[in-house]
Amino acid sequence: MKITRHGHACLLIETASTRILIDPGNYSTTWHDLGDLDAVLITHQHHDHVDAQNLGAVIEANPNARLVVEPAVVAMLGPHTAETAAVGDHLELGEVSVEVVGGQHAVIHDRIPRVGNVGFILREGDGPTLFHPGDSFATVPSGIDFLALPLAAPWARVSMTIDFANAVRPPRLFPIHDSTLSEAGRPVYMRMCREVIEETIAIDDPALGDGFEL
Repeated sequence: MKITRHGHACLLIETASTRILIDPGNYSTTWHDLGDLDAVLITHQHHDHVDAQNLGAVIEANPNARLVVEPAVVAMLGPHTAETAAVGDHLELGEVSVEVVGGQHAVIHDRIPRVGNVGFILREGDGPTLFHPGDSFATVPSGIDFLALPLAAPWARVSMTIDFANAVRPPRLFPIHDSTLSEAGRPVYMRMCREVIEETIAIDDPALGDGFEL
């Protein structure tokens, strides 16, 4: 399984015959021209995870791709047909099996209504697992081999980020959800994670657009 970061929470997952795009939001643009997609997965309705305006062109350019989204996202997609991702669902997307977990977005403030949020656990055959949690630290699945770790958000303190990584305890992780950080601030978050996340967890930090293997 090859993983490519396309900015913020957007990932391209590739196997020998399957290409899956996760959370194409409006903080990144490199996903706009992707082709040969088999599926697009969306964790929740916030625009940094689903850029509905530009996603339409991608869907039209990939007419055979399955669009699997948290239920509230369906209304954002206009004429495009989408499947809803319910917690507990198990999907088969080519060579990749996907388990849907989660339920709700993390609390931002008690005066801001919570929305739905699903996380996706992906596995190719009997290989290792990749977990993309969307915007929540509430679900802590076991047996995760590679964690896409939200690094910074209005709903998270750095202590929460570190505690979540240590609770999931994957052998490896890499940061996502980092576009709200400045060029000077991001290394501070990464330094704190490297200092406090358990030493048994390897932290990768691939550059945007670089593919790396799970």
